[in-house]
Amino acid sequence: MKRFFILMTLLGVIFMVGAKAQTGQAFSMAGWWKPADPKFSPVVNDDNTITFRVKAPAAKEVQLLFDEWDVVPQAMQKDEKGVWSITIGPVAPRLYQYKFKVDGQEILDLENPTVKAGTMIYGSVVEVSGGDTPRFDEIHTIGGEVHVVPYLSHPMKQIRQAYVYVPAEYAAHPEKRYPVLYLRHGGGDAEWSWTRDGRAAVILDNLIAEGKAEPMLIVMTNGLTDGSWAGGSTVEGMQLLEKELLEDVIPMIESRYRTLSDREHRAIAGLSMGGGQAYVMGLRNMDKFSYVGQFSAGIFSDGSFDYEKYMPGIIAHPEEINQQLQLLWIACGTKDPRYSGHQDFVKDLAARGVKFEFHDAPYGHEWQFWRLQLYGFAQQLFR
Repeated sequence: MKRFFILMTLLGVIFMVGAKAQTGQAFSMAGWWKPADPKFSPVVNDDNTITFRVKAPAAKEVQLLFDEWDVVPQAMQKDEKGVWSITIGPVAPRLYQYKFKVDGQEILDLENPTVKAGTMIYGSVVEVSGGDTPRFDEIHTIGGEVHVVPYLSHPMKQIRQAYVYVPAEYAAHPEKRYPVLYLRHGGGDAEWSWTRDGRAAVILDNLIAEGKAEPMLIVMTNGLTDGSWAGGSTVEGMQLLEKELLEDVIPMIESRYRTLSDREHRAIAGLSMGGGQAYVMGLRNMDKFSYVGQFSAGIFSDGSFDYEKYMPGIIAHPEEINQQLQLLWIACGTKDPRYSGHQDFVKDLAARGVKFEFHDAPYGHEWQFWRLQLYGFAQQLFR
C-alpha cells in the first residue's frame, strides 16, 4: 500500500510538471497582425532615385556596385547602428543588377530575394517602373502562360526542361494553330533565363496586346552541353544541340501544342552563345526555319569564324540564303567588346551578297540590350 501511494504521488508530480511545461510553451499569435515594416533595401523612391542599405557593423569599407555593364563602385556611408546606405539617381526606368562590396568581398543584398541567376547567382536585381508610361518589358496586363515541360534529350542522355511561352489567346481559340520561336540563352545562363532575366513572356504579352506582333509560342531550352561556358559554342556541342532540337524538342512541342509545323512559321534566335547556336542551326536548317536572329554572339567577334567548319557549303550560296530566309537579324551593343568583330562580320556578309539587318545600341553584353533585340525581332516575325 505504501509503495502504491508513493507511485501515485510521483505520477501526480510528473503530470503537474508536464502540464505546467505545456502551459508555459502555449502557442500564441499575439502581435502577428501589425503594419509591415518599411522596406529596408532596395527602396525605389518616387523620383526614381534608389536607396540601398546593408547591415555590416564590423566593416571598414562598403561600396555599391550598380548596373550590369557600366559598373562604377560608389562609397556607402555607415550610421551609428552599423547600417551602410547610399541613395543614387534618379535613374531611367528599367531593370538593374547590383551587388555590395564589403571590405573587398562582393555579396548579394540579402534583404532582396530578386536575383539574376543561371549556372550561378550573379547579382541582386532592382526594377524601376515606367510609371504612367510602362516600359516595353514591364507588365501592362495579365497575358499568357509559361509552361515547364520535361523531355528526354537523347544526345545528352538526360531529362531536360523546356520553358514554353503560350500566348493568352491560345486557350480561347482551340481551332487555331500557332507559329513558334525557338529562343536560346547565353553561356552561364539556363533555360529559364529568357523568362526571368529577359522578360520574354512580358515583352510578347505587350506586343501581342498592342497588335505589334503575331501571337506565337516561344520555346526555351538549355544550351549547355558539358557544364562549361564554351561547350555550347563548339562544333561538336552545336551538333549535339542541333540533334536534340530537331529530333527531341521540335517533335515534342508539335505533339503537345497546336503549332504550324512548316518552315514559314518557325524562327530561331539567341543571345551570346545561343546567338551563335541560332545562326549556325538556322542556316544549316533553312528547310525548317525562315527567321534567324543572332544577338552578340562571341564566335563572330574575332574574325576567325570558320564557315566550312561549322556550316560547310552554305555561305558559298548566298542566293539560297536570301531566297529561303525571310529575315536574318544580327545585333551587337556598341559597348560590347564583340562589337568590332561584328562590324567585320556584317561587312563580310554584305560582300558575299547575303541580305541581313544589323542593329546596335549603346549597351554592353547585357540583358537590357537583348530585351530590346527580342522586342524588335519579334515584331517582324510571321507577318
